[in-house]
Formats: sequence, C-alpha cells, structure tokens
Amino acid sequence: MMTQQFKIEGMTCTACAAAIERKVSSMDGVSSAVINFTTENLVVTYDEEKLNNDEIIAAIIGLGYGATLLMPETNDAKSPSVSKNVKSIDQQITQVKKRLIISIIFTLPLFYLAMGPMIGLPIPTFLAGQQNVLINALTQMLLTIPVMIINRQFYTGGFKALFKRIPNMDSLVAVGTTAAFAYGIIVLYALAYGFSYQDTMLIHQYSHSLYFESTAVILTLITLGKFFETRAKGRTSSAIEKLIEMVPDSARIIKNGSEIEVSIDAVQVGDTIVIRPGDRIPVDGTILSGSSSVDESLLTGESIPVEKQVDDSVIAGSINKTGAFQFRADKVGQDTTLSRIIKLVEEAQSSKAPIARIADQVSRYFVPAVMVIALLSFLVWFLLGYGFSFSLGIGITVLVISCPCALGLATPTAIMVGTGKGAEKGILFKNGPALEILGKSKAIVFDKTGTLTEGKPSVTDLVIFDDDVSESELVLKMASVEKMSEHPLSEAILNYAKDLNLLDIKNFLAIPGMGISGEADQTTIAIGNPKMMQNDGLKLSSQMIDTYHRFSDAGKTPLLIAWNQEIKGLVAVADTIKASSRHAVAELKAMGLEIHMLTGDNERTAKAIAKQFAIKNVIANVLPDEKSGAITALQAQGQQVIMVGDGINDAPALAQSDVGIAIGNGTDVAIESADVVLMQDDLLNIVSAIQLSRATLRNIKQNLFWALIYNTIGIPVAAGLLYIPFGLTLNPMIAAAAMSLSSVSVALNALSLKAFKPKFVTLTEPKTLDTSPQLQNTETLTAKIKNEEIQKEGKTMKNVVLDVKEMSCQHCVKRVMGILQESDFIKDPEVLLDQAEARFLAPEDANLEPLIKAINEAGYPTSLKE
Repeated sequence: MMTQQFKIEGMTCTACAAAIERKVSSMDGVSSAVINFTTENLVVTYDEEKLNNDEIIAAIIGLGYGATLLMPETNDAKSPSVSKNVKSIDQQITQVKKRLIISIIFTLPLFYLAMGPMIGLPIPTFLAGQQNVLINALTQMLLTIPVMIINRQFYTGGFKALFKRIPNMDSLVAVGTTAAFAYGIIVLYALAYGFSYQDTMLIHQYSHSLYFESTAVILTLITLGKFFETRAKGRTSSAIEKLIEMVPDSARIIKNGSEIEVSIDAVQVGDTIVIRPGDRIPVDGTILSGSSSVDESLLTGESIPVEKQVDDSVIAGSINKTGAFQFRADKVGQDTTLSRIIKLVEEAQSSKAPIARIADQVSRYFVPAVMVIALLSFLVWFLLGYGFSFSLGIGITVLVISCPCALGLATPTAIMVGTGKGAEKGILFKNGPALEILGKSKAIVFDKTGTLTEGKPSVTDLVIFDDDVSESELVLKMASVEKMSEHPLSEAILNYAKDLNLLDIKNFLAIPGMGISGEADQTTIAIGNPKMMQNDGLKLSSQMIDTYHRFSDAGKTPLLIAWNQEIKGLVAVADTIKASSRHAVAELKAMGLEIHMLTGDNERTAKAIAKQFAIKNVIANVLPDEKSGAITALQAQGQQVIMVGDGINDAPALAQSDVGIAIGNGTDVAIESADVVLMQDDLLNIVSAIQLSRATLRNIKQNLFWALIYNTIGIPVAAGLLYIPFGLTLNPMIAAAAMSLSSVSVALNALSLKAFKPKFVTLTEPKTLDTSPQLQNTETLTAKIKNEEIQKEGKTMKNVVLDVKEMSCQHCVKRVMGILQESDFIKDPEVLLDQAEARFLAPEDANLEPLIKAINEAGYPTSLKE
C-alpha cells in the first residue's frame, strides 16, 4: 500500500470535501481517503498495483475541482506540502480581500438606494419619486451585476456541483441569489409594463419589491464571512509556519579547507558546518570542535539553553547563543528532526478524529435537505395565498441562512490548533484520533525502567558505621575497587566519585553472588552482601542487618564495605526516580486516571518503587513479549488504555494500546510505534497532553453544538415558523449575515485553544519514601570534599538553605539553579523540588540579599531558612 498527499483546489465548503472523499474512497484499490478542508490536503492510501496518482487526479478533476500531487521526496528541509499550503492560504486571503473591497464599493450605494428612502434619507433627484422608479430599478440592477461578476465562483462552482448532484454551500448561495436577481428582472419588466400602459396600481405594487439589493448584500456578506474564515484558517496553521521559519535558507560549510556559504538544500551528510553566535543550526549533526549553549525551546519546549560540547548532538532549527563551533552534518533535508516534526504535525492536522464522522454524515445530506426545505417553504406559503414575492423571500432566506461549513469546520479547525499548540510545547500528536482518545482514556500504564525511573543505577544513600571514617575516605576506597569491576552497579559508584583521584588496586577478585575485593596500600578492601562479610569472618551488628534489609525492602541494592577486618559503611544503589515523575503521577491521579505500573522486576522491587508513587496497580515479572498482553487484558475490561514507554521492548505495548506515548529520548522503534511523542524527558508533559486533548475535545463539542443549534433554530425561523403566531419573518440579508457569522464564530472558537496552558493541581511533588528514620541522608559527596578543601585553605564556609516557594516543575528548578550558578561566591548549588529548597555553600560573611532578591524577581518567593 502507498500513501500519497494531494493538494485540492476549488473547494468552497465541507460538502465539497465530503464529495471528493466519497468519490476517491469508492475507487478500486483505495484503502482510505481523508481530506482536510482547512488545509485543503487529501491523504490517500491505495494499492499502487490497482491505481495510480494520475487516475486519482482525473477523478477529482471530473468532479470539477483541481488536484496536484505533493512530492515529499526532496532535500529541502522545508516541508513542500506545508509551504504550498501557507502560500495557498496567503493567496486566498488576497483574492477574497480584493473581491470583498469591490463588492463593498458597489453594494453600499445599492443598499442606500434601496433602503434610504424607507427611512427618509435623501437620494439624487433623478432617482427619487414614483415617476423615477424605473430608472432607480435599472440603476440597482447595474450596481448588482458587478457584484455578481466579481463573485462568479459562487455560480460556476455552485451550479456545477448541483448539476453533478453533489450540491454544496455555493449551490445554496447560487440558487438563492439567482432567484432573487431573476425576480428583480421580472419586477423590472412589470414596472416597464406599468409605465407603458400607465398602470399606476402595478407600479405601486412592484416599486418596493425589488430583490437586487438582497442579491448584492448576500454575496457581499458571505464574501466578508469567507474573508474572516480564510484568515482564521491561516492562523490555525501558524504553529507549522513557525517551525518552517526556523529553517535557515543557507549554511556555511568547510569545502577544500575554505569556508563557503551554500543553500540549505546543497548541504550533504558528512559536511562540516560552521556555526557562530546567533546562527540558526541548519541540519542535525554532531559537534566536532568548540562549545556553546543552544536554545532548543521551539523544538522541545525547554526554555533554558542547553550546554553543548564536542560529541554532543545539535538539532536543526535551534539557535546558537554564545559560543562558536563546527559540527558534522548527520541528517539533512527531510531526515532532520525538525522536518520529521513538521511532517508529524501536518499528518495529524490532515487526519480526522472519530468525532468528525458526526459532522461528515450530517454534511452529506445537509445541502439537499435544505434545498428541499426551501422549495417546500416557497410552495406552502405561495399555496396559502401569501403571494409570489413573500414566498420567494422565504425560500431565499432558507437557502441563505443554512450553513454546512460551520459543521464541517467544527472538528478540523480545533484539531489543527490543538496539534499545533502541542507542537509548540514539545508534544507531537501523530494523528487526530490520538488527540481525541487521549482525553477520553481513564487508564494509563507506565513502563517503570527509563520512564518512571532514569533507567540507570546511581548512588542514593550512604551510611557510615565507623565514626573515625569520613565519607570521602569510604567512597574513595569503594570506588577504587569498583573501577576494576564490569558490574553495572560499579558505574554508578564511579560516577558518584568522579572528582576523586582513585587508588591503585592489586589482587582484584570477583566472587559471583557475593561481591568483590582488592588491595590498596596493603589494605584489603571487601565490597558485597552480608554473605561475603560473614565468609570473611566479619560480624554484622543488628543495626547493620536492619539497615541492609531496610534498603533492600525499598527496592535498592545495598553494598557493604569493609577493611581492616571491620565493616565501615554501606552504600545503596538504585535506579532513581525521575525528577518530575512523582509530580506527574500525582497530577494524573488528580485528573481521575487509574495508574498502572508495568515492569519486569520482581514483585518486591516493583512494589517498593510503586509505593513511592502510591501506585496500587502493579504488574511485575512481565517479560518484554508479555507487555502487550497486559495492555490487552486491561482493554478487555472495557477501558481505553494509554501506554507510556521508551524502549524497544515497549513497542508492541505502545502499538496495542489505544494511545501510545513515547518519550522523545527513547528508541526509534518506540517512537515509531507510538501515537504521541514527547520531545522532552519530562512526564509532566503527559499531563499537559491529556489536558490539551480534553480542551480540544471540549472545543470540538462546543463547535458542533453551536453549529447544530444555529441550523436547527435558524432554518425553521427562516422558513416562516414565527410569521403566523408573531408576524415575524427573517430578511434574506440578515440571514446571510447570520450564516457568515456562524462559520467565523466556529473558527474563532477553535483559535481560543491558542491560549491553552496546562494547570497543575498539586504544586509540589509527593514526599519520597523514608527508607529508615535511623538512616543518615547525606549531602552530595562532591560538596563535602570541596568544603573540606576550602577549610584547609583557611576559608570559613557555611551551609545555606533557602526556602523557595511556588516551584512546580523541573523548568522552575532549572531557572532557580541558573540564578544560583550565576553567583560567583557560592559553591555546589542544589535545588530540591520536592522539599522546596535551594542548598549551597557560601562564605560566612557573604551578603545573600541580592541573590534572594533575584530569585524573588524570577517569580519564586524566597527566604533564608533557619
């Protein structure tokens, strides 16, 4: 099967889109055909052995519309389909604006001539009075004709669709205004007959029955509505336009030892590209030399610039801030991250949410039904004896007031704005159904490793049993032995001691199932579990045993360390919880979602981790190929399930779930299998994604409700329902204004999603599990070592703790950390979100007021904690 996009021209309303969709869908070999009226893109999936692009284009042209193939195979980083759409929208706005201005120029004097005398306004003498009625009528006709000519597409498109038995909104306008103009011509002949035969009664009867002004005003008001609607449609794609604008037109590359500037589409994989301060990065690549901070906010939503060094990756579209560097081009053109994001957003905006089927079904029968109602209204009133003019006015009003576009615009405009807003926040929806289903789902399943946790072990706790041993000594000896080991836990300990000069180790020995040992400075150091200690003849006190089991029960791996025939301390290693994951889980619970955790860990470890999140539903001991089965079991209970994962082994579960969410730093397989991709490794974005989905769904329902209510009320009123009981009828011109307003209001309501901001109910993260009231939760090792070094130099430092309020996420943490790092007198700053604190070392005589003031001005009320 092949999927291809086509650009459609000539559509004027959603009935046109529905007709094209039905025609293409009915072709042999077509699996699906989805058209987005807002973007004017048709996405067709078909069997290339049974059908080709030319046949699809011919079928569309046969319906009276234009179609061109969108070719994605290009090295240009700017999406061709999006670029054409932006250009098309701009051209449409210009064309409609021109039509509107010309229409107004002729309609205003026409309206004045028709309505002015009724309210006592003066008109030129040669047009005033009953004796000049015929001249007045001819003038009105001459002013109407240019308005009809400039808006002739209503007639060409409307009558063509009518003759092909696929009537659309233009058909309603064309029939209504043609009937009004034709009736005006009949009245003109009647007036001429009256003047020829001096029939004053006939002249008086028809002198105020001209419908020329109705024709012109209806066309002008509908064109005004089209102008606002087209502008609103253009604004719905602003998110994609912002992404397109991020791609520079050229790049500086090193060629034969010289720096030259080339166009962006000339950059090849492997080229060395030069970046200076303020430059936009043209393609994805890896830094070869230099360093800098790079603003990736428009791509990831992360507001703080990211420090980049040699071997770090850079993303096309991001902005270089301070330094200069050279990097190797790894991905160019349509392969860059930015181009993939644009493609994902565009595909999502071109897809249909399930709720759109309601509008599609209604729109399919809407226009024919309205034409039948208009004809019946005309016949009923005429047969009741209310006269041809009155009955015709009723029929025209019914045709003009009905609005299928409001129904058709309800869903795609909201989907476009919603997916665009998500892209701005680093949340990529791959399709419309994902955006809808995400907000409806009531169960969410998290893979533990790499999703709720960091996915790699790190040192979490350190306990010293010998008062004569310092923390730095304990870690130094432990890390020196661990550097000889290839065990995964060794890397965690080495990272913890990365600032230390390690000792040389001799006679290293690894004992499977127990631990390791080695000699340093003629001292044997042993690291391992209680069994190893006992085998070496070392005695464990009840405190040691209790401490060891407390950490073990908490899902951590405790390691005992001994030398000189004494157990000196304990280090606990674990896969640590991600900074924002507790907060995210708390928010999801507050939103009413049922939380599940899925892991291959044993049940004890799984429950220990789950306890830190207060997650009750834990599925442990799950093999990679069993994860999708766990999702299926939840779905069998009647739940729509969200799955969040990042690894290759999560891909089947992501595909099986109703909505799969992949973390942006996860594997390509997981990202391909998911429906939603988070560009940041921040689980709070899941909360934002679900809230955005619910807001979009609410917006769609509002649009559909008002569109249906408008037509449900408007059409009966236009048909004269209120005339007999209250004597009220609706003027065709007012009906045209109401119809235009309904389409515009739906588009504007969709644009209100641009103001979306996620709301977090729980402002702080839940407290972490207290593994033991007897344990010593230490500060970072590096801080202690540096403090010891400062004291040796004769400086007096103090530990400072600031109480920092209103931090709600890791963005807040980074902002506060940035302020602390800018201060040149403090050492080892640390910001703790869950405790709402900032900690650091500062000289005893340091003035902290400017620092506290800076944090306060950043929006976080701060005070010194005693």
